[in-house]
Amino acid sequence: MNMAATTAARPGLDALVTGVSAIVARRLGLARTAFAVADVLRSRLPGLDILTPREREGSPDGYVSRPLHCEEDFSIVSVVWRPGQETQIHDHVSWCAFGIISGIEHETLYRDMGDHLVEIGRADNRPGEVSGFAPPGDIHKVRNTSGEVGLSIHVYGANVARLGSSVRRLYDLPVR
Repeated sequence: MNMAATTAARPGLDALVTGVSAIVARRLGLARTAFAVADVLRSRLPGLDILTPREREGSPDGYVSRPLHCEEDFSIVSVVWRPGQETQIHDHVSWCAFGIISGIEHETLYRDMGDHLVEIGRADNRPGEVSGFAPPGDIHKVRNTSGEVGLSIHVYGANVARLGSSVRRLYDLPVR
């Protein structure tokens, strides 16, 4: 992706790209990078105007993930969730940091026990909140539990334009 063309049209994206680039260049390891990028995202979380009004509508067919900036070592992606929309249970190819701009992302965390999953935690991520994680231990499901369209920014330690997604694997195991 052309960084100049991408970031100029999206308020707040340029500062975020600059901050994330500096952290990723330090090669801190997966977990330390996720938490350091979360700190950058916390201080530079864009507003709703990062997307156009039309992009913020989402889709009735499911949540919409839109790459905003991609480099070989990281990607910045917007995710738009209409009320009730959710992911499947999944994990990721690398670290992730995310920040909530609107809506409530209810996250359920799981541990893989081989032949089943066990729920190990839940969190309601609200506007302004930022978090990060890294594999292993990144198996989760996310759902917009608010009555409004949700918007979040996700930074992944991978080039999603090349890979097609940040998802490594979907889980279809029973939850006990």
